[in-house]
Amino acid sequence: MDMNQYIDVFIDESKENLQSMNDLLLELEKSPTDLDIVGEIFRAAHTLKGMSATMGFQDLANLTHKMENVLDGVRNQQIVVTSDILDVVFESVDDLEAMIQDIASGGNGKRDVSLVVHKLQDIEEGRYIANNSQNEVAAATQVHTKVENSFKRLDEFELSVLEESREQGYQNLYVYVQLRNDCLLKAARVYMVFDVLEQIGEIIKSNPSVEALEEEQFDYEFTVLLVTKETPEDVKQRILKVSEIDKVEVEIFNQDSFSKQKEEQFNPKEPSSSSGKDKESTEKSSTQKSQTTGKTIRVNIDRLDVLMNLFEELVIDRGRLEQISNELEHQGLHETVERMSRISGDLQSIILNMRMVPVDQVFNRFPRMVRQLAKDLHKQVNLEISGAETELDRTVIDEIGDPLVHLIRNALDHGIELPEERSRKGKLEEGMLSLRAYHSGNHVFIEIEDDGAGINREKVVQKAIHNGLVSKEQAQSLSDSQINELIMESGFSTAEKISDVSGRGVGLDVVKNTIESLGGSIFIESKLDKGSLFSIQLPLTLSIISVMLVEIQEEKFAIPLSSIIETAIVKKEEIMSAHHKKVIDFRGKVVPLVFLKDVFDIPTGDSEDSFFSIVIVRKGDKMAGLVVDSLIGQQEIVLKSLGNYLTNVFAISGATILGDGQVALIIDSNALIK
Repeated sequence: MDMNQYIDVFIDESKENLQSMNDLLLELEKSPTDLDIVGEIFRAAHTLKGMSATMGFQDLANLTHKMENVLDGVRNQQIVVTSDILDVVFESVDDLEAMIQDIASGGNGKRDVSLVVHKLQDIEEGRYIANNSQNEVAAATQVHTKVENSFKRLDEFELSVLEESREQGYQNLYVYVQLRNDCLLKAARVYMVFDVLEQIGEIIKSNPSVEALEEEQFDYEFTVLLVTKETPEDVKQRILKVSEIDKVEVEIFNQDSFSKQKEEQFNPKEPSSSSGKDKESTEKSSTQKSQTTGKTIRVNIDRLDVLMNLFEELVIDRGRLEQISNELEHQGLHETVERMSRISGDLQSIILNMRMVPVDQVFNRFPRMVRQLAKDLHKQVNLEISGAETELDRTVIDEIGDPLVHLIRNALDHGIELPEERSRKGKLEEGMLSLRAYHSGNHVFIEIEDDGAGINREKVVQKAIHNGLVSKEQAQSLSDSQINELIMESGFSTAEKISDVSGRGVGLDVVKNTIESLGGSIFIESKLDKGSLFSIQLPLTLSIISVMLVEIQEEKFAIPLSSIIETAIVKKEEIMSAHHKKVIDFRGKVVPLVFLKDVFDIPTGDSEDSFFSIVIVRKGDKMAGLVVDSLIGQQEIVLKSLGNYLTNVFAISGATILGDGQVALIIDSNALIK
């Protein structure tokens, strides 16, 4: 059976399951005793394992199976969830993601996962050694579970002996002994341990059996069920007197708990409420799935791109038809073109909506990233996400991920302070990082805000002067926002040392350039010791945009409406000079003029008009007046790139084909505003 036809579906569904597991694991960390969450993670892992095995990706299936075993242990309360155990599970999910990514890139999904498999195996068998005290407790609990599991097969006689011993004042202890890895005579050490135990009590049972221990058919550990009047600590100290013993754990054997478990094992009760919830949840989920399956279909993004390209050609032809209709002044043609324009407008809206995806697809990677970064940096961070359902064009979604990752890394590394530093400043030890998205007009805003140290104005100014970006005199007249923007200059950094988190050779200038290449802009607000806000403004879509067509001599240019404040016609006498530049007074504000004929070196005649047509554009809080010969009007155009041969053309972001077949260049007004 050819599975290649299902590979895209497999990859999509695998990514969904992995994302679901990531989200649920983060929830589980907050509520480690919530078995419902564990059940959901288990189901996602089980689905992934089944799909991987069916598609023939056995390595993927095997790793998922190992992870599933650990989850099963948690679900059955044999393994206690700790942060370090979750670290290992997260590590497994990372490996699974890498394997899926490899398959998506045409690989076979193979990867060396022996290390994480070994860790999962250790957790499953109770051998996982943690580093901090919390984990030591967890490890002890796992030892307890392991020892308890060793004696699940006690028969009735052994149980009655234990019961009688307890009634006579003896203690029932289980003893876990681990020999050193370099122990050469394991059987001899076992004999010595048994000799010590038989001096203080009676051994009821051992695991492995006595015969197996004598024949050295065990690794380096064994367990014993002991009846004695000695305390657990005394028993432990006596055993530790034997040489080549690595670890000893002695705990009281809870016979009541064991008997209850055994009773439940042979007389299973009705499913518990949580199991019932699981079942109900599963049924509900499958019902919802079956309900939605019939209403939605998966469409490859490439097909949508082809549809979009075809529609862009239609928009160009629509513009041409509108122009012909106006020239011919034919009533019937005019009405038909109007109807076609209306229908194509609706069609455009539908196609654009089909390409819109929730920004959640980018945001969902951040909780996990923030958790790991906070641990690495020894900081406490509360990440709040809002507006994840906000929709954005797929092309923008694909590009915006990396800039956001960089900004969040910066916020955690340079913004939010260490807990003790925050305490000194009178703040909560836990820092706040807020990630928001929302629509406003024809734009989407994404904001990253933290309550950390903020931008140190003096430090930035000194660095800017040192780098030659500004002079001392210029620095004195800079506003706060202008100083904040300096940190996005190429090679600018005030960090005293390069860290692994954000000092990776990618500065905020790359973030700024990426956002501006998407037709967006970024603004920074910051207060020292209060925090920073990075606000990113993005267009809803990149391919079809509304522009103002202008004319300079015989050339037509398009200026995106998103950057235009308004148009104006001013008299020649109203133009003034300031700092050797021509400016106008626009509503009480001095706005510099940019003569496009000079910028693009367009030859002009000798005659000069007494009136100037001006398009006022903005970039953040800066403005400029673009001087043109005439304003043609507003139009929707299809943005076409200039291709690889015409990259980095100054102040031109692309081109479009107009209704009359002419090519108009699209002006990048951001590049013209200093």
